[in-house]
Amino acid sequence: MRYYVIAGEASGDLHGSNLIKAIHSQDTNADMRCWGGERMEAAGATLVKHYRELAFMGFVEVLFHLRTILRNIEFCKKDILAYKPDVIVLIDYPGFNMRIAEWAKKQGIKVVYYISPQVWAWKEKRVEKIKRDVDKMLVILPFEVDFYHKWDYKVTYVGHPLIEVVNHERNIVPIELLSDKPIIALLPGSRKQEIKAKLPIMLQMVKHFPNYQFVIAQAQAQSDELYTDLIGNEKILLVKNQTYNLLKQSTAALVTSGTATLETALFGVPEVVCYKGNLISYWIGKRLVKVKYISLVNLIMDKLVVTELIQSELNERNLKAALERLLHDEDYKRQLKANYEILWHKLGDNHASQLAAQEIISVAKGG
Repeated sequence: MRYYVIAGEASGDLHGSNLIKAIHSQDTNADMRCWGGERMEAAGATLVKHYRELAFMGFVEVLFHLRTILRNIEFCKKDILAYKPDVIVLIDYPGFNMRIAEWAKKQGIKVVYYISPQVWAWKEKRVEKIKRDVDKMLVILPFEVDFYHKWDYKVTYVGHPLIEVVNHERNIVPIELLSDKPIIALLPGSRKQEIKAKLPIMLQMVKHFPNYQFVIAQAQAQSDELYTDLIGNEKILLVKNQTYNLLKQSTAALVTSGTATLETALFGVPEVVCYKGNLISYWIGKRLVKVKYISLVNLIMDKLVVTELIQSELNERNLKAALERLLHDEDYKRQLKANYEILWHKLGDNHASQLAAQEIISVAKGG
């Protein structure tokens, strides 16, 4: 069977790579073409476009790059028609992927969506388009099943793919550090604009916590120069392709919103969630987004488990206070650990990639 898989960011590349491996294990004749990154390519798919050419976040940023985005969509459609897949697999990345789903439906091509767009957060009416254009929706968050049920749309819960990733990444490989001080990990995101917005504020903590060493998880698609320009003369280690290994050795972490907040929690690391974006994009988003929290940890738990510092709240004074609490408040740390254990239980122990592969292969075969 022929599979065309589309992911538009680093987390999609990770989950897409494990999905591709799972499809290969169940369909030994599988042929795959993808939009994603090095991981998906290494897993056995032919890489068409790298996500670094696709990753635009925020309303203003998308507007500035609209011509590029539209060009990519048209190129994708032509490539799909030339490839003639049995099924298209869309991984999150809704601004791009929902356009492809609508077009594919008109072409009579089957569509499976793996990792739902966050329609429960904003633009809820997009569910109507999903019902119309998507043959099978595979969700990874427990509450998404009930959400879609309200819209009379049956979805399949496969479990969260991070569970299998984290379970696989238990061994620690010591990082060659600058000192023997405890580590505070900095995860400023994977996109250039979010790194520039958040990392300088995170780096202000260095002078306040001299008994710790700060280590930055460098995004695979970004250059060393982006970070060194922001670091300046500070003695701070950059590690690339070692984010999970870094988290396993960290005492605490400052993490940008997104999948990384859940990854950090699943590794049991106390964290502060940091978000700061373009002011206009944030203003628009604040009026459209309906959820109470910005981090996946708090959304899944449906309560404030990890501290969130958003936009103007993300400043030197507030971040210092939140980090001091992580490091020195023993009662808070105990409660955080207990909540992390509940989080594991909520997500279950499903083998998400294998279950998703079964569903995708079934659709490809006409099931």
